[in-house]
Amino acid sequence: MNRYSVEVNGIVQGVGFRPFTFRTAKAFNLCGFVQNTSEGVLIEIQGERNNCNTFVSTLKNNPPPLAYIEDIKITKRPLKNESDFVILASSKGTRNTLISPDIGICDDCAADIKDKANRRYKYAFTNCTNCGPRFTIVYDIPYDRKNTTMKEFKLCDKCSREFEDPKDRRFHAQPNACPKCGPQLIFYYKGKILHQDPYELFKQFIAQGKIVATKGIGGYHLACDAKNEQAVARLRNKKSRYNKPLAVMMNSLNVVKKYCLISSEEQKLLTSPVKPILLLKKKKNCPISESTTMMNKRLGVMLPYTPLHCILMEDQEALVMTSCNSSGLPMIYKDDDIMQSQISDAVLTHNRRICRRIDDSVCIVVKGKVHLIRRARGYVPEPLKIEGNNYNILAMGAQQKNTFCLLKKENAFISGHMGDLDELETEKYYKNEIETFTRIFDAKPEAVACDLHPDYVSTRLADLNYKGIPILKIQHHHAHFASVLAEHGIADDDVLGLIFDGTGYGEDGCIWGGEALIGSIKKSVRIGHLLNFPLLGGEAAVKEPWRTALALADISIGREYASSLFPEYSKNSKTLFQALDSNINSPLTSSMGRLFDGVAALIDLRRTASYDGQPAIELQQIIDENSNGSYHFDVTNKDNMFIFDWRQVIREIVSDLKSNVPPGAISLKFHNAIVDLTANIAVLIREKNKTKVVALSGGVFQNDYLLEKCSKVLENNGFTVYSNEKVPANDGGISFGQSAAAAYRMR
Repeated sequence: MNRYSVEVNGIVQGVGFRPFTFRTAKAFNLCGFVQNTSEGVLIEIQGERNNCNTFVSTLKNNPPPLAYIEDIKITKRPLKNESDFVILASSKGTRNTLISPDIGICDDCAADIKDKANRRYKYAFTNCTNCGPRFTIVYDIPYDRKNTTMKEFKLCDKCSREFEDPKDRRFHAQPNACPKCGPQLIFYYKGKILHQDPYELFKQFIAQGKIVATKGIGGYHLACDAKNEQAVARLRNKKSRYNKPLAVMMNSLNVVKKYCLISSEEQKLLTSPVKPILLLKKKKNCPISESTTMMNKRLGVMLPYTPLHCILMEDQEALVMTSCNSSGLPMIYKDDDIMQSQISDAVLTHNRRICRRIDDSVCIVVKGKVHLIRRARGYVPEPLKIEGNNYNILAMGAQQKNTFCLLKKENAFISGHMGDLDELETEKYYKNEIETFTRIFDAKPEAVACDLHPDYVSTRLADLNYKGIPILKIQHHHAHFASVLAEHGIADDDVLGLIFDGTGYGEDGCIWGGEALIGSIKKSVRIGHLLNFPLLGGEAAVKEPWRTALALADISIGREYASSLFPEYSKNSKTLFQALDSNINSPLTSSMGRLFDGVAALIDLRRTASYDGQPAIELQQIIDENSNGSYHFDVTNKDNMFIFDWRQVIREIVSDLKSNVPPGAISLKFHNAIVDLTANIAVLIREKNKTKVVALSGGVFQNDYLLEKCSKVLENNGFTVYSNEKVPANDGGISFGQSAAAAYRMR
């Protein structure tokens, strides 16, 4: 006989690990116990050596499907006089356990709510240990019911028996409930409760073209008929989101296949427990309202991921299901806030509180690989690894698409999507979430990482709130670069980083955005960039791309031609040129994102922008892949700095415009020019630095055409290519890169 303690760390709470352990121990005739701790799960087993070994092997190799085992520590213990294996109450201690992300409904629970003979038929809060809310209902750890928003609901006798039975799939499923003892739906119209069937009311309101605010796992969605043009237009008006594409929920995979093209990799992701929004290519004559996608060839699609969604979607093929908030503000998740809002026609809510809001994750599959565009529900707070770190580091992130990252030793906990910090409400949300993460993961920062930009809210808060500990300021594009290297565990010292985005404060005080870096996670050196050009009117140029087109034309062709552009802005143009000549409010930039803006305006595709990246997104959407050709960047070397000269590109575009070349063909040639540029840069730099590895990052590389083509041409030239997958290539991945760079500098 032998006795061992088995300490298991990772995502092992709220995923059915204890009943799994119980059943496995019983199967191998072992006695002992299993217990949740603040560290993870503690197991003691006693029995024949072979049985003990087989037990441990089963834990390692065949854990519950939602579990993630980070580490197993085995220690021999003295024998005890025991005859049974039991599940003990949770213990407290140092908080080192991991918390499972919110998981979509499992097949068993989906079957329960469809079965008229089941007591959970059409019950919107059905779950088990294999699915349901997690992080959004957790106040504290260990993950026990008393530490969740379910503490307000006392289990009935039947649910209690399920909860206490280790052989039941609802054993210690903390959100377990049924219609008798659990949360209930409430339907409001004009501030008053309607006492009819909430599902029927929802169906009726949607059929009437109404907008219904619907309470989900991490906040409220705005729902309307995705095929009703008028309803979608009203939703856009209420949300003040006039051009950005909207996500659509479809009731089944068959409907998705009816409306969209979908590969086996995309199908696997869409139906996974994460159930993210997935950007799929639309089929021709797709009946989804054009106002939903707004010129985009892809449609953001998700499947129902809660029991409520499953029930609501039984009578619907496709609903717009977008976050309930005014554009630029965080998602509404509190009941009082939605009742005071005028953003919807009706409200379908319930009486289970949401502990913390979280958006839907957004993904795209490129070359068979999943790339996260927004990391949120289903992924947060599952950590990424930064091996060898011994510090608690808080990385504050950037300004737009903000996330923060709490690095506790080797575990990097990236927050969900925060949004843009220039909104006071978002800043408040950001500060509250930082406090929550540091408390719940018990990680007091020993150092802080932030952006170089002195005017970022995140940077100012770092300087203001963390005096007395090291504050490491990480250049924006190095953080992008480091995010790729850290994600893939690349420790090389001479990696080439091609970082293309919209805005990043440079070490020289200019606005960077089209950069070539050489280095490692710890540090890098800028060895190339786009030829600088002025942002006429400063930040205003971001929302008015015609200003950038004006500057590009002025430099490439001349003032006379530039002045002839955009006659409706002729007075503004004259003023801008006067300011430029006087060096007033015309900061220099090397931004690839702004170059996209300028080209979009130059071909009269998008003169003003209503959301970040709109001109670039729309420029990609019009690519005519049946055409061919490429424009030409000149690459020169001045004082050991490669300059990517775009002037010839602009001249060739203007020439094509004068020859009436269609915008789709111009867009293709512009994109191909950037593809060719990446290859030329890499080859030229390899001749000097012998680098064989290239990292691609920055928001521009969320363009799947560029990412796929650039990766392919670089690989064809003998390079190993990496890009962001588990963290966004946009500024949502900055915090992870900051934390990695800071960790390496602290060593």
